[in-house]
Amino acid sequence: MTNQPILVIGATGKTGSRVVTKLDAMGLPVRRGTRGSETPFDWEDQSTWAPILHGVSKAYVTYFPDLAFPGAVEKLEAFAKVARETGLQHIVLLSGRGEHFASMGEEVIRNSGVPFTIVRAAWFAQNFSEGYLRDPILDGVLPMPGGDITEPIIDIDDIADVVVAALTEEGHLGERYEVTGPRLMTFAEMADILSTTLGRPIQHIPIAFEDFHANVAAAGGGFVADVFTQIARETLDGRNAHTADGVERALGRKPRDFAEFAQTAMSAGAWPAAA
Repeated sequence: MTNQPILVIGATGKTGSRVVTKLDAMGLPVRRGTRGSETPFDWEDQSTWAPILHGVSKAYVTYFPDLAFPGAVEKLEAFAKVARETGLQHIVLLSGRGEHFASMGEEVIRNSGVPFTIVRAAWFAQNFSEGYLRDPILDGVLPMPGGDITEPIIDIDDIADVVVAALTEEGHLGERYEVTGPRLMTFAEMADILSTTLGRPIQHIPIAFEDFHANVAAAGGGFVADVFTQIARETLDGRNAHTADGVERALGRKPRDFAEFAQTAMSAGAWPAAA
């Protein structure tokens, strides 16, 4: 490792904040890439890209709200060109499993000329504890489309561990780590685990994608709802109903189970205990 800072784009996001915390704990210099950071970064303002990349050795890159958002792949391609011109030595990209536009984003990075690692992630378990599904769970329901489709949902802490390993260790260049949880689960099975953990019934309610859109819009606005509904329509069709070994290959250990995630989140105060 050099003394050059590691850039984290999306440093206040679900994965980015965890990556920053872990890098800070290792005593490594971190440059936060957000609109409000000391050196601001904005995907919508290309003039902010070169300054934040200046003097950086490595970067973790996420695109908010997702690479499926219109224009995201084109912006990523332009960003990668600036990264190459400024001498970035390694880019770690967060990608989405089973998503067409995320795959296009991966190809952009593969062909960018910048050494890379790709982390292709399954659905986030933390959507239940800190995302748009937290409030419904507090109301005793888990409303999700997809019927009985199974998903190997992943703990974001595993994603962050893989990203940090890629940024700080040898042997990860050129790798694509497809990261999932250790087992396939239906949303009804996830609701059962949440019921046990929270000590009160959580019922899975199969809903239409239109209702899913309305729920997400109520929590995060139409901007986010459009993207996540598109992703849900695309990925909750069985294409991701298999586990992958990315966590094990990158870290030499198995990924955390959903039950472990739920207990950790409960202990951290994500959901108030039953009265």
